[in-house]
Amino acid sequence: MKKMLSYLLATQAAVLALSLALQKDITLLNYINNSFYIASFLLLVSLLIYTINSGFFDNISKSFRQIFAPKGSYTKKEKEELIPLSEIISVNTFPLAMLGFINLLLMLIALAIYYL
Repeated sequence: MKKMLSYLLATQAAVLALSLALQKDITLLNYINNSFYIASFLLLVSLLIYTINSGFFDNISKSFRQIFAPKGSYTKKEKEELIPLSEIISVNTFPLAMLGFINLLLMLIALAIYYL
């Protein structure tokens, strides 16, 4: 819980730093825009990692490794025993997705305040 709170504070600091760096001003609209960028980035990365962990790209990555390997570097048995991409990249996507959803929720709250 402490770790998630520290990551949330870090992303909110990044939103404010991005507002200062890009627009030279901290306004509610700048906060909403930059918070959307960071939340969508976090959610897209977590969905990409989830898709990789599900095994969707295993056959594609295995084929690419076999095709682009130097001639004679793999025997037939080694080609069959190549480790799938889903086993190489094993990251828990829940904290990243939760952080993205919390940032998205904060952005929606700020958006509601902006239009009221």
